[in-house]
Amino acid sequence: MDDLTPLAAALGTLLKDRKETIAVAESSAGGLISAALLAVPGASAYFLGGGVIYTQAARRGLLRVPDEGVKGIRSSTEAYALLKARTIRELLGATWGLAETGASGPTGNRYGDAAGHACFAVAGPVERATTLETGHGDREKNMRAFAKRALELLETSLGKR
Repeated sequence: MDDLTPLAAALGTLLKDRKETIAVAESSAGGLISAALLAVPGASAYFLGGGVIYTQAARRGLLRVPDEGVKGIRSSTEAYALLKARTIRELLGATWGLAETGASGPTGNRYGDAAGHACFAVAGPVERATTLETGHGDREKNMRAFAKRALELLETSLGKR
């Protein structure tokens, strides 16, 4: 996690200085986004919570989004990432919601996305979404790349405020 810590620390400082908070809903990053943000001393000032929303059961139970709430929205898309970011933000009452959804590998997902595909979204005073394609199936490297890209999206979004 050493490669994520400097970025997470800078984000933590910025969030604390602004008195803003964040909530995270991730999947293929496996908790690395939350772990990076929580590794910063004083994280309780800005990190409200989050979850690894890895399955439909987790979406239903943890995010409280029923199947009807995702009609016409496929997982591993920017639209789904935005839904997750908006929902976790609202549920926890955070300034910012940050979400990730994708396929870490070594194979693609059941929706036809290749390994290394992930979508990210931030919801808050600004909303943004982006997609990453790493082009490889190394699961651990993809998870780290996904966490880094999510933090970079948050960094960009905080700067747009």
